[in-house]
Amino acid sequence: MIRFEGVTKIYSTDVILKNINWEIKKGEKVGLVGSNGAGKSTQFKILIGEEDQTSGKIIKEGNPKIAHLKQEFDCNLNYSVREELESSFKDIQIVAMKLSETENKMKLLDVKKHSVELETLVNKLAKYQAKFEALGGYEMQSEVEKLLPKLGFSLKDADKLVGNFSGGWQMKVALGKIILQKPDLLLLDEPTNHLDLDTMFWLEEYLSSLKIAIIIISHDRYFLDKLCKKIIFVDRGISETYNGNYSFFVEQKALNQESQKKAYELQQKEIEIQKKYIDRFRASATRSSQAKSREKQLKKMSKIEAPIAKSKSAAFDFPDCPRSGKLVLNIKNLSHSYEDTILFLDVNLKISSGEKIAILGPNGCGKSTLLKIIMKKISPELGEINFGKHNIITSYYEQNQAEALSLEERVIDLIFSKSPEWSQKKVRTFLGGFGFQNETVFKYIKQLSGGEKARLALALMIMNSSNFLLLDEPTNHLDLQSKENLELAIKNYKGSLLLISHDRYFISNVANRIVEIKDSKLFSYDGNYEYFLEKKNNKKSN
Repeated sequence: MIRFEGVTKIYSTDVILKNINWEIKKGEKVGLVGSNGAGKSTQFKILIGEEDQTSGKIIKEGNPKIAHLKQEFDCNLNYSVREELESSFKDIQIVAMKLSETENKMKLLDVKKHSVELETLVNKLAKYQAKFEALGGYEMQSEVEKLLPKLGFSLKDADKLVGNFSGGWQMKVALGKIILQKPDLLLLDEPTNHLDLDTMFWLEEYLSSLKIAIIIISHDRYFLDKLCKKIIFVDRGISETYNGNYSFFVEQKALNQESQKKAYELQQKEIEIQKKYIDRFRASATRSSQAKSREKQLKKMSKIEAPIAKSKSAAFDFPDCPRSGKLVLNIKNLSHSYEDTILFLDVNLKISSGEKIAILGPNGCGKSTLLKIIMKKISPELGEINFGKHNIITSYYEQNQAEALSLEERVIDLIFSKSPEWSQKKVRTFLGGFGFQNETVFKYIKQLSGGEKARLALALMIMNSSNFLLLDEPTNHLDLQSKENLELAIKNYKGSLLLISHDRYFISNVANRIVEIKDSKLFSYDGNYEYFLEKKNNKKSN
């Protein structure tokens, strides 16, 4: 359907894309992955015509209709769901407006006095009606009503304002508008950001059911695993294609790197042998011609690039901390509400040393509130929250923690102020684990984006010595490498963990117990995320 051939994109200050080569066929679902700043969104902008490539070709079969769901999706909150969905039929709505205007003009005219004008308007009306019909205007309402249940809306919901729904439901409306345009290719940029698990499951199933081609930019590895059968990896402006899901890509990429490393080392040995021979016999009367011949061959040799060394261990570790006692936290008979909503009704929870617990539940069910109650930022209406009696040292990361950062300080100075004994190399390696590389470590905090500030706040929290971590959405704004670094650090962490996250791949890798908030109760599953899913599916089938 579409092929990129040697595409480059050069801005005045930087080369973003050097040599991009990939293709997508009809109906394929493809993941576009790479670190932040690798040029993924730039490729989307080139595809939809917002930007032009500097060189290279983009070959399109026919004229495929491309639709783009941006991270900050566009919804009119003052429209009803029906009106917002119908707004995707722009051509039909323009013709409908002309029809209405013409009919209103006709009503104002006297048949006897304005017969000529009326005849002109009747002709216009006939043309508009024919166009309205040709565009499918009479089917518009039924198409919207057919789509509503697929998006999870009832017919009653259709007349409610979009602004009355949560972000996840607004995303469904934005996606619905695009689907009604019947695109051949759908571009999705971080579609799972800020969605709860139920909406993610819905989105996976819904996108799986679509027969159109889809390209997804996402840091949600679980989502990519479920949907994509091809991964395009972009690194240093160059693309590589892997024909498999995300897990296959990770495995194959590691094998390729190992193979490249071996080939590079063998070639370096061969070059060394040839150089020694050339140096030894360059001036020899009998062998100088052989030496010159080998020198020519060496110059013509296609050099294998040195692989970029990737640390197998985490780019950071949690500092050592005294062990806690066996009991870390005991929640007894907790009840708490927010406005008119009961979040918790007589719930109990015990956390033991070494447990790494993920709290799951839909948006608004009280996950963040529970962490705030534990950390005594909110007083519970009823019940007790008791930490264990022996050596409980907490570290808490909340979603808006970045707001407390000192704006006039530089990134590197802030880390030095917390650990003055660290070398500059150690500080820079640590910051690299959170995506701060090269000159970005010298930026002032006021110059950072919202995502960069959130990553810096997480880095600061991790530096604190603790044996009980409470983390609220720690992977938001982290790229794939930074997520892997955090996963490794948590796996090596000897303390206990209470985690809120919508990143299921992350949860799968770090949690050994799942607590689900449902109907104001806590349901505990003594196993990992896959065990939790299995139990939930068994309940559904029974």
